[in-house]
Order: sequence, then C-alpha cells, then structure tokens
Amino acid sequence: MPITDTASPIRVLPGGRTPRQRDRRCRSRPAWGLRVQFVGELAASDIALVRADNPGPFTLEGTNTWLVGRDPCWVVDPGPALEGHLDRVAQDAERRGGAAGIAITHAHADHTEGVAGLRARLGEIPVGAAAWPGATVRLADGDPLGPFTTIATPGHAPDHLAFVAGRVLFSGDAVLGHGSVYVAPDPGALRGYLSALDRLLALDLDLICPGHGPLVTEPHAKLAEYRDHRLERERKLVAALDDGARTPDELLDRAWSDVPEILRPAAAVTLAAHLDKLAEEGRLPPDVDRDALPRYGGA
Repeated sequence: MPITDTASPIRVLPGGRTPRQRDRRCRSRPAWGLRVQFVGELAASDIALVRADNPGPFTLEGTNTWLVGRDPCWVVDPGPALEGHLDRVAQDAERRGGAAGIAITHAHADHTEGVAGLRARLGEIPVGAAAWPGATVRLADGDPLGPFTTIATPGHAPDHLAFVAGRVLFSGDAVLGHGSVYVAPDPGALRGYLSALDRLLALDLDLICPGHGPLVTEPHAKLAEYRDHRLERERKLVAALDDGARTPDELLDRAWSDVPEILRPAAAVTLAAHLDKLAEEGRLPPDVDRDALPRYGGA
C-alpha cells in the first residue's frame, strides 16, 4: 500500500515530475517502492526517505534522498533538480528542525544536480564530498561529517564515498536495493571496489540506505551477494578468455549473457574494469581488444 500519511514521521513520496515533463512542477503521487514494514525500521533510526521521480534502467525507481536525524538533520544526496522533489526534501528537513549540511556520495548528476536548489531553499549549508566541484568540505576516507563517518568506496566512480551513522550505511551507488552496479574503468577501480565491499562486510550494520532501490534490511547478505556476484563475473570472464574469446562482444556474450540489451553498454564499462584488474595482476592475454572499450571519462 502507498505511504502518504503526512502526519507520519516517515514520508516516502516521490518529488516533482520526470525530466521530460516541461514545467517540472510538483504532482504528488504515492510511492510503491518501499514496503510498509520498512517504515518502522527507518523511524527507529530517525531516517526519512524522499524518492525523486526520475525512474529508469539506471536509476531504478528513482534517486533516493535520505534525511538523517533532526534538530537539525543531515541530507544525503539531494538528487536531481526536480522542483517538486526539492520542495519535498526541504519541507521534510524543516519539519526535522532544519538542515545542518549535505553529504554527497559521488558526483554523478542524478545525485548532485539538486544541490544548488536545495541550498537555495535551506540556506548556504555545508556540502561534503570527495571531488564534486560544488563541495565546501573535501572528504577522504575516515573523515567525520556531522553524524557520519566517511568510507571511501571507489568503483562505480573514483570519488565514491559511503557514510555510516551508527549501524546504518548510506551506500550511494556502491550498493543498490536490487540489481548490481557498473564499475567504471578507473585505474585500480575493481580492486578498490572489492576491497571496499570487504571493509563494509566487516561493519556491524542493521540497515543499508542505498542510492536507488528499496531499503536493505539484511546488510551482510547483500554485501556478500555483491562481492560474490563480482567474483563470479570474473570467473566467467577468465573462462571465456581461456577458451579464446578476445573481442568485447565475445566476452560480453560469454560472461554477461544474462544482461538485457538496454544495459549492455553498462556491462561493457564493467567489462573494461574487469579487464583492467586482470591486466594489473598480470593475467590478461596480450591480444585482448581492450582499446575497443571505454576508459574512465569516456577516453
């Protein structure tokens, strides 16, 4: 059932209209992506979710913006610049006693485009990020920010951070509510991502609040699933290489045969990261057509 009771301490409402709707004014509708039983778990940790109305194959149900604590609260990932979404985030923040600051998991536009609009509504509050140009606080692994401890989680993006508050992880796009993430082919990206997953697995967590998709209530199982999934892709890739596959299409057909066609370009990006890892470890055959695949930033 939809959760639309504005008297509830948890408001799970999509904000605004999709980018293709020209006026971008707010048209509220109920959100169906969060099961009712999750509401109590969020309330127990004093967390609220406002989901942006930007669904798609890469954003799933939409970008999740999280509000943490109160008097004042902190905002994780303002999301896209949809007016209705930002209005709802600001309204929820005001109900929580205002906002002390914004934490950015990574610089992708679906997480950062709304920062300016949200600050226009809430004031010139600090913005913490690793490398996003609009940040006012530069963060690195282990740095504190408000109620959070910062954990570097490179892989999906080289500047990617996760934030831990108590026993709750705000994972951005390092871990999603369902499905997997692509790993960008930055030097050391996949090795760094696997190392980050191992670090997260060592934490004592109750919840994962992802950048997209539903709340994760079994953090250890989800993190192990993500690690094992990535290692299984590597196993299939190595088997394909051992059988003589050398072109991107041959390798994708063998190791990513389950991926829908619309996600094949993202799979090619992750294939590049896997090949780079094998090259870094001295395990990549010299005649693999790596140059046909993207490098970080599209180079």
